[in-house]
Amino acid sequence: MAKTKESKIKSDKDNYVPVPIIAIVGRPNVGKSSLFNRLARRRISIVEATPGVTRDRVCAIIQHQNRFLELMDTGGYGIEDTADLTDSVAEQIKFALAEAAVIVFVVDVQTGLVSLDEEVARLLRGCDRPVILVANKADSAKFDSQIGQFHKLGFGEPLAVSALHGRGNDQLRDRIVQELPEDDTDQVDEPVMKLAVVGKRNVGKSTFINCLAQQQRMIVSEVAGTTRDSVDVRFEKDSHTFVAIDTAGLRKKSKLANDIEFYSYSRATRSIRRADVVLFMIEATVPISSVDKKLASYITENLKPCILVINKWDLAKGKMSTEDYHEYLEKVLPAMPLAPLCFVTAQQGRNVASAVDLAIELHKQASTRVSTAQLNKALQTVLAQRGPGSARGSKLVKVYYATQIGANPPEIVLFVNDPTLLNPTYQRYLRKHLGSLLPFSEVPLKLVLRSHHKAEPTSTRRK
Repeated sequence: MAKTKESKIKSDKDNYVPVPIIAIVGRPNVGKSSLFNRLARRRISIVEATPGVTRDRVCAIIQHQNRFLELMDTGGYGIEDTADLTDSVAEQIKFALAEAAVIVFVVDVQTGLVSLDEEVARLLRGCDRPVILVANKADSAKFDSQIGQFHKLGFGEPLAVSALHGRGNDQLRDRIVQELPEDDTDQVDEPVMKLAVVGKRNVGKSTFINCLAQQQRMIVSEVAGTTRDSVDVRFEKDSHTFVAIDTAGLRKKSKLANDIEFYSYSRATRSIRRADVVLFMIEATVPISSVDKKLASYITENLKPCILVINKWDLAKGKMSTEDYHEYLEKVLPAMPLAPLCFVTAQQGRNVASAVDLAIELHKQASTRVSTAQLNKALQTVLAQRGPGSARGSKLVKVYYATQIGANPPEIVLFVNDPTLLNPTYQRYLRKHLGSLLPFSEVPLKLVLRSHHKAEPTSTRRK
C-alpha cells in the first residue's frame, strides 16, 4: 500500500502534484465548522453551540478560480475536552498545520480578542505558511469597527466574514487562491471507490482508517463516541485514489444523548447511502447486538455491497475458527447472506489491505453489466430448478424474459404476466440464484417487475 499524506491532482503533463490544503484553525466556538461548511457550499462538519464538537480533521475538496483546494476543519485549540482528548485534538491541529499550504486563522469579532486567540497566534508564528486572519460573526457592517483590536495578533488586516450569512466568503476564497503559488493543474484525480466504514462505538473504525492512510488522520481513543463527524480520508493503493469515510459509532436511537449524537447518526446513515461499498465493522469478542442488526438492515435496504469486517480477530482466533464465526453470523445476522467476511486486526494492520482488495472486487461486481442473452440463459436455469408456481388459486405465474437496465446496484427488469402474482419469497429466491449464476454473487440485485402488457414497472427491493 502506497503511503499518502495528501490528495492528488493531475497536471497537463500527466504527473501528480499535491492539492493544496487549507487548514482552518482557531480557539473553540469561533465558527470554524460553520465557515468550513460555507466555503465548501455544503454541510459537512457538525455545527453546534457546544465547544469542541469537531475533534478530528474534517476535509473537503472544493474548486475556486479553476483551482482545486482541500479544506481542512480542525478542533478548537485549547479545548478542555470532557472525554480527556484535549492532547489528541491538539495533535490533530499540529498535523493539519504541518500539511497546510495556507492557514485560515478564525477569531470571533462579537466576543472580541481573548488570551486563547493570542496563544493560537503564537503557535502560528512558528509556521512557515501564509496566514489569513478572519474575523468571523461580522454579520453586518456595524461590527467592522471592532475588527481593529485583532491587529495586535500580527497577521495584518483581518478579513470580516459571516459564516452564518455568507458575508465576505467570496472574498475569502479569492484571498486563499491569491496566497497559493502559481499552478497549472486542471483536475482532481477522482477516487476509484468510496468506502464507508461503519459500526458500533469503539469497534476500531478510526484505527482501521489510520492504517489505510498510514498516518494519524483520526483520533484513536478507548472513549466511546470519539468520532462525531463523517470524515472523508483520501488514500492511495496500487496507484489508484480511494476515499474512506469514517463514521460516528452508532447506538440505539433511544440512547442518543444529545443533538450532536443525533447529527452523527444522521451523517453515518448518509455516508452509507453515498458509499460504493460499505465496510461493516464488528468486534470479534463482542456479541452481535440490536444496533448491529439494525445497521445491517439499513445497508441491505439501500442495496449496498457490504463486507463484514471482523476486527480484533487476534483476541478471538484462539477461541473459535473463522468457520465457526461464519456460522454464528449466519444465525444472528441473517439480513446479510451475501456479504463476505474479512478477519482483521486493525491495530496491527493485519489483513487491512485485503479488505480493500475485497471491496474492489465487490465494486467490480456491482458495476458489471451482462448481455440479455447471458441473463436469460441464467433465468431459464433458475426457473427450471424451481418455477414460481401458481398464485390466487389456479392462476399461473408466467415469467417471460429479463434484461439488465442499470448497475450499482445491478438492476434487472423481469417481464411477467402479472407483477402482483410474484410473491416476495420467490423474488428473494430469484435474486439469490440469478446472482450466483452471474457475476453478482456477493452484491445485492434490484429487481423490477413489469407486466408484459403494461409500461409502468413496480419496483421491489431485496428484503
